[in-house]
Amino acid sequence: MSDNQFPIDALKFDENGLVPAVVQHVETKDVLMLGFMNRDALLRTVREGKVVFWSRSRQKFWLKGETSGMFLQTRAVRVNCENNSLLVLAEPIGPTCHTGHESCYYREAQEGEWREIAPVVTPPDELYSKK
Repeated sequence: MSDNQFPIDALKFDENGLVPAVVQHVETKDVLMLGFMNRDALLRTVREGKVVFWSRSRQKFWLKGETSGMFLQTRAVRVNCENNSLLVLAEPIGPTCHTGHESCYYREAQEGEWREIAPVVTPPDELYSKK
């Protein structure tokens, strides 16, 4: 999809020019992560076919996988009923979480604490030694 075919003007960005973007595995439908996009990050995601966020802490673009090589290939972008959040369907190239888990949502509330419910797929030291 080209930039001029993407209905970006219908979106409601927040006061910081951002919109939350939930990333979901295109095949398994597992939720992989949550990030934030500004207009340019969203357009890059559509144009380049890899998920790009705006890093609120670093105040710069963040191509998911630029450090680890574990990219998220964009397959579709959906919007919610209020035009204020996105659902990005993606095909992950390796684990999504910087901890080496498939998803950033690998812990669950159990007996008063957060317990890991999914294994590490690739240890972080291996993830970040590939680049």
